[in-house]
Amino acid sequence: MPSPPSRTDRRVAIIKALAHPSRLLIAESLQSGEQCVCDLRELVGGDLSTVSKHLTVMREAGLLEMEKRGLNVYYRLRCPCLLSFFECVDSLAAEAGKRK
Repeated sequence: MPSPPSRTDRRVAIIKALAHPSRLLIAESLQSGEQCVCDLRELVGGDLSTVSKHLTVMREAGLLEMEKRGLNVYYRLRCPCLLSFFECVDSLAAEAGKRK
């Protein structure tokens, strides 16, 4: 029987789930509240199957929750702390840019 994923494994899965431009864009957009898949598809500009795959990766990593309402599926962030994480990343990126 395989052992459960370690804390490091879970962290890596979350970081990998954010490490794609489209998924990062989705996460940033969902910081302002839940959105329908149709709106996220327009935001990313991809076809529905590609956007659905991105959303699945993010949901399986534990970043998103989904809710089906009628014919529409809505996604929201499970982690409100993501905004402060992005602010920290932006601060590091700004510092790195100054050193170049």
